[in-house]
Amino acid sequence: MCGVVGIVGSSPVNQSLYDALLVLQHRGQDSAGIMTCHQGRLHLCKENGLARDVFDQQHMMSLPGDMGIGHVRYPTAGCSSSAEAQPFYVNSPYGICLAHNGNLTNADELKQDLFRDDRRHINTDSDSEILLNVFAHELGAETCKLTFNENDIFRAVAGVHRRCRGGYAAVAMIPGYGVVAFRDPHGIRPLVFGERDGDHGHEMMVASESVALDTLDFERLRDVAPGEAIILTHDGGLHTRQCADNPSLYPCIFEFVYFARPDSIIDNIFVHKARLRMGKKLAKKTERVLGKDKIDVVIPIPDTSRTSAMSLAHELNVRFTEGFIKNRYIGRTFIMPGQTARKRSVRQKLNPIDVEFKGKSVLLVDDSIVRGTTSRQIVQMARDAGARKVYFASAAPPVRYPNVYGIDMPAASELVAYQRTEQQVCDWIGADGLIYQDLDDLIDAVSKKGKMAVAGFDASVFNGEYVTGDITPEYLHRLEADRNDEAKAQREEDRPENVIGLYNDR
Repeated sequence: MCGVVGIVGSSPVNQSLYDALLVLQHRGQDSAGIMTCHQGRLHLCKENGLARDVFDQQHMMSLPGDMGIGHVRYPTAGCSSSAEAQPFYVNSPYGICLAHNGNLTNADELKQDLFRDDRRHINTDSDSEILLNVFAHELGAETCKLTFNENDIFRAVAGVHRRCRGGYAAVAMIPGYGVVAFRDPHGIRPLVFGERDGDHGHEMMVASESVALDTLDFERLRDVAPGEAIILTHDGGLHTRQCADNPSLYPCIFEFVYFARPDSIIDNIFVHKARLRMGKKLAKKTERVLGKDKIDVVIPIPDTSRTSAMSLAHELNVRFTEGFIKNRYIGRTFIMPGQTARKRSVRQKLNPIDVEFKGKSVLLVDDSIVRGTTSRQIVQMARDAGARKVYFASAAPPVRYPNVYGIDMPAASELVAYQRTEQQVCDWIGADGLIYQDLDDLIDAVSKKGKMAVAGFDASVFNGEYVTGDITPEYLHRLEADRNDEAKAQREEDRPENVIGLYNDR
């Protein structure tokens, strides 16, 4: 999972890009990068780490220009080497840089085609570099001339859609021309754009979440439609076109459960309201399964579950309170490689307030249960703090299948609900009772009331139904081999320390 941003401004955009990455930091904490364009020349700074650590005053001064793109990254493909930090750059044709959120499910096939047929070299294991080279080749193949226009770009994006499968939302920049943004034909990964009146003229911005627009005083215009491409030209123009043959909107439902900020709007669905409805649905099931008389207090697992937990407590008329204090400088534990590292991080990340647990029957509410490592330790923390009974509720259904569209969920065998019943999961995490949200209730909670803009949701992590229709058992087997803890550890050990790249001096 990653965050992307692109801005075409009327004055230097380096500060705005940096501010946007800070707001999108929840989407990726592994690396950050910014590339700007000034008088036809590209300037890049990217490195492993949080945005606030990657960019200092000297780096910001070395990023001039009134248009640029930025990226924050979780490594869902390849390794976490700084060589795979984004944006990526390719010089032919015209010079193009690109930042990408998602995952190409036919990346291996595309890599072979690019080498054999398109004569393009891929220097990393990142599918983002593959996507960049596909787009670059299609643009070059379409133009074969010194100049190009928006029609050439739209034809190139149509070529990307014909060749690439999976979930992707991308921003690309072409020196002296503008920023191009496009979204896969199913709209799995989010992308939104807006405008503002800057100090020196009209400015346009595209980003993974609307909250990035809000904080920079851009007016949200709308989401990029599935299969659509938008072009923000350097002269202030806006061009849009549908570039896919049969687009249909199936956004990833896990965005609403966990990844997106609650103050974001994705495909006209307010994330905060969706999570409130999740809590109401979960409250009704909790009352059916457990009964509210058994619960003294509802305690959320910070932070994403807080909205659903408040709604659940209100619906059950049970006291809601904060019982855990979170250290905000620890990363998301289900993505961390290695069980030992995850266990240590959970204890560093959360600390219970004993008085809220002692002698009480508590209902802990989390957004989801993935590996179960966090849930198991939290249940034990509650018991150690003196809880009489510990029940656990998940605002999402059991996660039984890996995500293939850009969320670095673990291999299927490392998912706690994989080939386990709900009671077996309950026993494994050590709870006195476990309530999972039903999938139909989750979909109903996320669906916008009234006229529904989405055709459906990608809920593959819950039901194993992948909306692109190209996921085979063989693919999942290869994914299992690539994503297990041992494979990740080996990649980290083998990652290149010296790779040719385009960096500012650090």
